[in-house]
Amino acid sequence: MGDTSGFPSKRAKNTDAKIEDHKLSVYVWDMDETLILLKSLLNGTYAGAHGGSKDVEKGKEIGKMWEKLILDLCDDHFHYEQIENFNEPFLDSLSKFDDGRDLSDYDFDQDGFGPPKDDANKRKLAYRLRATASMYEKGLRNIFNQDLTEKWDQLYQMTDEFTDGWLSSARSFLDQCSSGKEDPTACPDSAEGKAEKSNSHCINVLVTSGSLIPSLAKCLLFRFDDLIKHRDVYSSWEVGKLQCFEWIKERFGGSNVQFCVIGDGWEECEAAEAMRWPFVQIDLRPNSSHRFPGLTLRTLGFYFSIVYGNRSTATDEVEE
Repeated sequence: MGDTSGFPSKRAKNTDAKIEDHKLSVYVWDMDETLILLKSLLNGTYAGAHGGSKDVEKGKEIGKMWEKLILDLCDDHFHYEQIENFNEPFLDSLSKFDDGRDLSDYDFDQDGFGPPKDDANKRKLAYRLRATASMYEKGLRNIFNQDLTEKWDQLYQMTDEFTDGWLSSARSFLDQCSSGKEDPTACPDSAEGKAEKSNSHCINVLVTSGSLIPSLAKCLLFRFDDLIKHRDVYSSWEVGKLQCFEWIKERFGGSNVQFCVIGDGWEECEAAEAMRWPFVQIDLRPNSSHRFPGLTLRTLGFYFSIVYGNRSTATDEVEE
């Protein structure tokens, strides 16, 4: 099911309506070890970076609890056991095969989905992807029962405390980026800057090296679903980050659009360089400003100004 030919032509350009006449800032995020911490908890890297002040074993236990919760959510609500081997780069990649059938009483366990890779099975996979999108829109508090919700809340709080507020500060920063309340590339003290701020839009896009369904589950569990829409989540698992970045440029690109990539890995760094987009590298070390808490819109403004050069007054931005 990994045929990715023709995908961009099937996605609407500038899907957030009426941005053509406005300045648009597109923040392209990596997920693991950027917006969330998981691998570094499991292998002790996060705790190790703190010079003995963090309990390595506690971090590993927290990571294992997240792994179980992610897998349970995928299996129980996203048909992951059925589609694990059929990763797609985004949820509407097979929309042309979806006939719009009402899925309220559809039996996903008895429709015979599986190989071969023909149009009939692509349609069944498209149904599952649409069902996943619908579940994503509901949010976990409308999916989990009270007991599971309490366990999830406790795990989130435990993780946030262990990581000194990494999760909550990352979420808060996403909110700042998406709200457009502060534009890191405009000068608020000038008439031109004020006009740009009122005439600008911002969007968060996620490009993760993980497979699509678990990545969507992570967005829900780590509470990013109201800040990153399901149609703005891309999996580079099979196609690579450069291909995803090219799709994003085709989707949002224009003379008024600026992009910025935030991540921790070499692949997004090289892809950003190939696209000539600014790249901000996240660093786990506690004394770094390129981490959570720590990263600010002012910092992003420096990167925007270096690459795009047309709005270099980010240092005048008033930080909250």
